Formats: sequence, C-alpha cells, structure tokens
Amino acid sequence: MEFRSLFVLLIAAHFFNGACSTNFTIKNNCPYTIWPATQTGQGQQVSLGFEISALDIINFNISAPWSGRIWSRFVCSNAAGNFTCLSGDCGSGKLECDGAGGQPPATLVQFNLAEFGNDFYDVSIVDGFNLPVLVTPQDGSGCYSTGCPTDINAVCPRAFSVKNTDDGTIGCKSACTAFHRPIYCCTEYYGTPKTCGPTKYSNFFKRLCPQAYSYAYDDKTSTFTCMAGINYAITFCP
Repeated sequence: MEFRSLFVLLIAAHFFNGACSTNFTIKNNCPYTIWPATQTGQGQQVSLGFEISALDIINFNISAPWSGRIWSRFVCSNAAGNFTCLSGDCGSGKLECDGAGGQPPATLVQFNLAEFGNDFYDVSIVDGFNLPVLVTPQDGSGCYSTGCPTDINAVCPRAFSVKNTDDGTIGCKSACTAFHRPIYCCTEYYGTPKTCGPTKYSNFFKRLCPQAYSYAYDDKTSTFTCMAGINYAITFCP
C-alpha cells in the first residue's frame, strides 16, 4: 500500500540516524482502521502518519530528547489525493501532519522523552476525546500505565458530540472546545493553577478516565514518569 511504503521509509530514517531512541509499539485494538500521527513540540522534528488495520501493530522509533504528541484519526478517506478524517484530522491533506496537531476533540498521548533522568508522559482529554487509549511502559520497574480506556463517545452529551454521517458519535468535545469560555479553557483571569480548577464538565471526563488530564492544571493525578530509555506500548481501543 502507498501509505505503508511511505511509513517504512520514514521509520528507516529514524532507525539509522545513530541517536539513542525510544521504541513505540502502537496496536490498533479497534474493530476498524485508524490513522495515528505525531506532532513534535521540541527536539528532532518527527511528523509520522500511518495506517493501521484492525488488530494490527506497528513499531517506530523517536530519538531523545523529544517532546510531542501522538493521537489517532479515524473515519478517513483519500479522495482525489486529499487525505481527510472526520475525527482527529490535522488539516494537512496528507497522511503526515507536517507539524500540525489533531483538531479537537482528540485523545492525546503526550511525551517528554529524556536522554538522562526521567521521561514524563500523560494522556490528555483537555481538548476532548475521540478514541480510548492505554499507554504501557515496557520493562520499566516502578513505571505505571496510564490512559483513558473508557469509550466516552458512548455516553457523550449530545451538545458535546461530534457526529459521523450515520449520526454515530466519533468525538466528544471538552467544555473549552464547546463553549470557548476562559473559565473552561484556563485562559485570561483563569490562566493560573490558583484561578482555574475543575468544573462540572471536567469532572464528567475525570469520572470516566481518572488517570487522564481533564483540564489544564490537572497535574497531580495525571502526570507519570519512568526512567529514560524505556520503550512504550500505545493501544487504541484497549
């Protein structure tokens, strides 16, 4: 497949760049095809995008130090060479997102990979939810899994729901995305940990996924660490 061939070439470049790297294993446990992607915050620019069929697995490497996001798109098409997705699309028109992030709502897996010391990682539904996910450190003593394994789409309030063409829910907006108010977005007066706390809307997400970030300053229960150099497995629809 064209997408798969491009992915293999990109992965080869990362394997042979001579740098110490972290291996990611992404498994699609969903009963349909998904299209994960990466966005770099700091470090080596990594803009991978690829297709994973149901129950398939793909591996890739990212060199530390690196920070960024991994998320997945679904309900996608490549009509006339223009790649688009109804959920998690990044607007690039291609399989790779070219530095752009997923359009909310999207479940985000966030990493800060270190050369030495500790990695930091979390799952964020601050900008909403589109797919359940679980992050599992591999062979890391004292390192903990985190994620949002609950299908929030199944219980998403209709006012927050993003719909497919068949009226099925393929995303659940956060209050920030739905209302664009500072109190829900932790902006303006509410732009500090002291002034921005949980709301009834963030608590809705937190009850369903207690390990995931539900609002911008939800650090105490949602940030995880593991020693640098550990590999990670990411499972969508765990």
